[in-house]
Amino acid sequence: MVSKPPAGDPVQDAPRVGPPQHAAAGLPAVGHTLRMAQEQMGPLRTARTLLKVNQKDGFDCPGCAWPEGEKRHVAEFCENGAKAVAEEATLRRVTPAFFAAHPVAELASRSGYWLGQQGRITEPVYLPEGGDRYEPVTWECAFAIIAEELRALGSPDEALFYTSGRTSNEAAFLLQLFAREFGTNNLPDCSNMCHESSGSALTETLGVGKGSVSLEDLHRADLIIVAGQNPGTNHPRMLSALEKAKAAGARIISVNPLPEAGLERFKNPQTPQGMLKGAALTDLFLQIRIGGDQALFRLLNRLVLETPGAVDEAFVREYTHGFEEFAAAAREADWEETLTATGLTRAEIGKALEMVLASERTIVCWAMGLTQHKHAVPTIREVVNLLLLRGAVGRPGAGVCPVRGHSNVQGDRTMGIFERPAPAFLDALDKEFGIVSPRRHGFDVVRSIQALRDGEAKVFFAMGGNFVGASPDTEVTEAAMRNARLTVHVSTKLNRSHAVTGRRALILPTLGRTDKDVQRSGRQVVTVEDSMGLVHASRGNLPPASPHLLSEPAIVARMARAVLGAESATPWEEFEADYGAIRDRIARVVPGFEDFNARLAAHPGGFALPHAPRDERRFPTATGKANFTAAPVEYPRVPEGRLLLQTLRSHDQYNTTIYGLDDRYRGIKGGRRVVLVHPEDAAALGLADGAYADLVSEWTDGVERRAPGFRVVHYPTARGCAAAYYPETNVLVPLEATADVSNTPASKSVIVRLEESAPA
Repeated sequence: MVSKPPAGDPVQDAPRVGPPQHAAAGLPAVGHTLRMAQEQMGPLRTARTLLKVNQKDGFDCPGCAWPEGEKRHVAEFCENGAKAVAEEATLRRVTPAFFAAHPVAELASRSGYWLGQQGRITEPVYLPEGGDRYEPVTWECAFAIIAEELRALGSPDEALFYTSGRTSNEAAFLLQLFAREFGTNNLPDCSNMCHESSGSALTETLGVGKGSVSLEDLHRADLIIVAGQNPGTNHPRMLSALEKAKAAGARIISVNPLPEAGLERFKNPQTPQGMLKGAALTDLFLQIRIGGDQALFRLLNRLVLETPGAVDEAFVREYTHGFEEFAAAAREADWEETLTATGLTRAEIGKALEMVLASERTIVCWAMGLTQHKHAVPTIREVVNLLLLRGAVGRPGAGVCPVRGHSNVQGDRTMGIFERPAPAFLDALDKEFGIVSPRRHGFDVVRSIQALRDGEAKVFFAMGGNFVGASPDTEVTEAAMRNARLTVHVSTKLNRSHAVTGRRALILPTLGRTDKDVQRSGRQVVTVEDSMGLVHASRGNLPPASPHLLSEPAIVARMARAVLGAESATPWEEFEADYGAIRDRIARVVPGFEDFNARLAAHPGGFALPHAPRDERRFPTATGKANFTAAPVEYPRVPEGRLLLQTLRSHDQYNTTIYGLDDRYRGIKGGRRVVLVHPEDAAALGLADGAYADLVSEWTDGVERRAPGFRVVHYPTARGCAAAYYPETNVLVPLEATADVSNTPASKSVIVRLEESAPA
């Protein structure tokens, strides 16, 4: 039966802690999935909805971006995907009466879990200047408010247009078109906070800022290295691909500061054997110290160079540039420095080398554990160096695999959501629409926060997401948002960002992935791009949560008409009425989308975008070849008595959305304010298991950033390292602590001291 949302925030001061698990999925995952789905949707709606997830005639899961194969299971979803669907397809509703009963100050005092559990927002609401709570507003009035504020700006660059990875290709294309016709490239997006480092490194080295492998490549690989990633929680359907690869003979190396249940053993709920016994996945676990990955890959590269016959000399000679400079730097890799940086043993690194040398087809997968460090970009370049040495790019069963964390984050970038667009993209856009796009670069996420803080930006518009909850340096970010004249959020449900507002604020409720989208020309479909560059349709099957909702494309189109007026020659009304008309324009602007509508109809399972390195071993870089690189080796140096903290998700969490208060695989129940510390490190700090401590980060600016009242959990982390959940620990990440080149927040390497305290 559907349950009511919680009336009050649950107590989180005394989480129960048990031993971590050593297998993922299985019967517990099935039971947990069904329980949470029925609490939100009820049994009939649960069946009707979940059986359409990731199906060719259904809707794309609003969770992660992992691809589907040509042949689909009846239940083509994972536990966390089902949670995401259940929260969107919930029968709970947030009506104007809710906002009348809950002032913004009260909403700001609530946890993200409580806010998200209240349900779907049913009508647009407005917080007037000086008001204490949101009140109903008509769509026409809402767009008039946006137009008033945008037209009053001294420059278009005083506006920020943020995009979440949930946004469809069609909505993203319209939003970037509107922003550029308005006159700005201020298009920050969630990629800036996650895989921007991957895009920066891959564009420089291979010429394409995306992964180079397909699902079939994973199934054919000899060796898969999974570095800085926890697929059991963050991309559970990836475990099926790893299981299939193992069955075909692949070996797997896991590189991570924490042991993760999903990489130890996968109990596949799709098969009886999987449910009962499961499959062991990892052949070699390298429990690396946080931030030591570049040093590890650099030493592996030295050892490959020193092994006769290990370098694919024909590939290096024909397809690469910069080998000599790289090789000179790699030969300087020092064993002792590498052991210090990584915390690994010679034997462990030697075993990894053996597995690399034995593999003809190697894939390296990674996620935030590599991308959110000061030296993230050089680290990923070093991964590419290893693959280039072995000729493992543009070969079946081999290549780079950055695993994206949100269902269309890659597609949004493809559609032009980027603060530093390529001139060729802008030229094509201008030619198609008869506009003059600005050429000056815009603001990414970190620069957007700085601009709001410093008064350079005055209007903030967010297409989905939870910008305040996801961003670093929480107190700075929230103060910056409160500087804005107007904040606007296009949302399905409540989150922290709705309670941290500018002088005026709007919440514009929109259709979700599960909702039917019917416009003037009939029922619509939207499209998404998965983590491996496949584009496919998504069709909701449920009646919308309210008759007052607008789709994301409709919201952008109506906003554009209100702001740009009759001076705009762009057919915004046509785009709102028929998304096929949007796709026709995408086909003429974005390479790889030629005959978009026809290909979408011809390929129900999706079609692959071109990828020159993968498809033809052509590398569209500045040199015309794949580039070796030779950056100095970096790793965090931690003072005595301090730990290196990584922020991470719990299992009952997707990005900043909190589904529950448990982290089943790590043995945590009933609370989120926990810090995982190695028992020997905790003993050295005088902290017993079950003690409470404030986490205090240390940064060069001398500002104290404190997260109070975390329960200490003795846990088998790498020595000198600690871990705690975000967004609670985002307060510890300095705004200026970012990755070189990509400017991604360095949320995976925060120096902290632990001060014994009481529960928060």
